Amino acid sequence: MQGELLAAVAGIIGLVAGVVVGAAVSSVLRANGRSGTGRGGRNHKQSAELGRDGTTLPPGIAEVLSALPSSAVVLDSADRVLRASSAARAFGIVRGEELVISELLALARQVRRDGVIRETDIEVAVRKFGPDATSFAVRVAPLGGTGLVLVLAEDQTEHRRLEAVRRDFVANISHELKTPVGALSLLAETVQDASDDPEAVRRFTERMQTEANRLTAVIQDLITLSRIQGAEPMAEPTRVDLNAVVEEALDTVRMPADAKGIELVGSGAEGVTVMGDEGLLGTALRNLISNAVAYSPKNTRVAVSVGKSSSSVDISVADQGIGIPQQDLERIFERFYRVDAARSRATGGTGLGLAIVKHIMTHHRGEVTVWSKEGSGSTFTLRLPRPETGGYDAPRNTDRQEAAQ
Repeated sequence: MQGELLAAVAGIIGLVAGVVVGAAVSSVLRANGRSGTGRGGRNHKQSAELGRDGTTLPPGIAEVLSALPSSAVVLDSADRVLRASSAARAFGIVRGEELVISELLALARQVRRDGVIRETDIEVAVRKFGPDATSFAVRVAPLGGTGLVLVLAEDQTEHRRLEAVRRDFVANISHELKTPVGALSLLAETVQDASDDPEAVRRFTERMQTEANRLTAVIQDLITLSRIQGAEPMAEPTRVDLNAVVEEALDTVRMPADAKGIELVGSGAEGVTVMGDEGLLGTALRNLISNAVAYSPKNTRVAVSVGKSSSSVDISVADQGIGIPQQDLERIFERFYRVDAARSRATGGTGLGLAIVKHIMTHHRGEVTVWSKEGSGSTFTLRLPRPETGGYDAPRNTDRQEAAQ
């Protein structure tokens, strides 16, 4: 969650910066008002702008507003737009000479009447593309005694989305940890009550071991996700032999596959290398193969194949399992998202495996894609840049674990 918290802080800093600039603009306006616009015969017609009521925007203010990352609008006393930043027009807050959001216009009129600075949050449907509504943190302030009003609107849509993700994450992880911990507590009480029945004790302790393993898996996946969730690529990749990665991943899941009569097949990896972290690539591939085995019926096949294109190396994991509904395909890489929660818990999944895969691919400047059809199986593909394309700098002799962190 460190990246999300940093994004939130950055949003707040942006809004504060806008407020500071607003104060600076107000000071410049007051200074210009005291000195007059025509002092010394200086020609201000090129930099000043004229409002419907004859009010002019002093020189230099337009340049300041155009440099603001937030949406900035200056209204004259007739509620006409005297100046608007490019961001304000891009968001559709301003059209022509009009401030088109009625809520902002009403706020500006109140500020002009009583001179009191006002702040609020609004959500408006102003974009033709993107989210259904855009959230803004708004600050409206009078500019000196000129009758001008400055409106600053900071886009908070991404910040609000990250806050929602954070809340969902906390709720989900609390639930995931609560389930095995509660089961362990209940089983411990049961074992205590059945202390005179060795068979019952053995059965319940086996259940306790299962829940403890599930708890350990969740914690380990969280640690892994925390390590690689940043979007920055690796600074020190090494050359990785994909044949070794594929063989190791297949060996790891061979026992549960044999128990279901599932045939594991690997092909095309001989002599193929990529630049990256062998441990992380192995984790991504193991997660995909484990999922393929867990969601495939008995006596089917899971195939791992490696292929090349002009710019990438593709590692595909194809199964003959139950498939994924079309409406769930866009969400399966979210943390703790499950298509079938009951089946996922029955197979011992943590709900973090595909999120880890996605972040590992981002870490390697690659991507993960999925094709699936209900009843026909799924194919997940890890796409990595080819070493010869120059996607990575030449590796140096450093410890791989340091590079992964």
